[in-house]
Amino acid sequence: MNGLGFYVSATTVRKMLRQAGLGPAGAKDGLSWRAFLRAQAKSMLAVDFFTVETIALQRLYVLFVIELGSRRVHLVGCTANPTGAWVTQQAREFAWTLHEQRSRFRFLIRDRDSKFTRDFDAVFASELIEIIKTPVQAPKANAVAERFVRTVRAECLDWLLIVNRRHLERVLRIFVEHYNSHTPHRSLNLTRQRRTRASSTSCIPQRTASSAAHASADSSTSTAWLREPHLRTPHPPDRDRERAEGRASQRAERGSSHPLTR
Repeated sequence: MNGLGFYVSATTVRKMLRQAGLGPAGAKDGLSWRAFLRAQAKSMLAVDFFTVETIALQRLYVLFVIELGSRRVHLVGCTANPTGAWVTQQAREFAWTLHEQRSRFRFLIRDRDSKFTRDFDAVFASELIEIIKTPVQAPKANAVAERFVRTVRAECLDWLLIVNRRHLERVLRIFVEHYNSHTPHRSLNLTRQRRTRASSTSCIPQRTASSAAHASADSSTSTAWLREPHLRTPHPPDRDRERAEGRASQRAERGSSHPLTR
């Protein structure tokens, strides 16, 4: 009303809201969005894009998924042309990894970007995951994903010059591995995330149990001589006697050949 040039008093607004059966803002019936996120955080995922400019002024798009309960990030893909078919294929490959997760996810938060097509929603619907679309131009509705974008820019990408897509993928894998293993979060009471089995986002190979056992056995064998005392095997008496006689004969020959002994 103020935009139309009409002044409406607070009493009139309160009277109209009371007649319509509506309460004050912030005291409406039903569960708020913040309370919903806190109640369902362990079973929720959030997906989003962010862009990176290379030194050749090429724009790359990074697709990632973050778990709201544990703040664990999964790098889904990186491309210069994010079409709907490409996004759907990346979502399908990520959905295959959900079977390895112990927790069961029920919701996926995404914005209304045109790159998220119906086929993208169908991939997660087949995994019994419900799609929740955020309101138009409401980035705070997906605040957890937006906060990670700010973190990866401030702590990593703003300090580097990205050459190409391969360089960007390597940099992000290393940063995500650090983010998932060593970064404390306020939502987790400033504790680190639980260490889990290495996922596809990690670029640092981890040794298996068998390879670690072989490596430890090889290292113990190669350094065993450092711990063992050096023992000299005694020579038999006959060999010592032969050596002594040979040395005496050599000294006698040298003495007889000396000019003063002639």
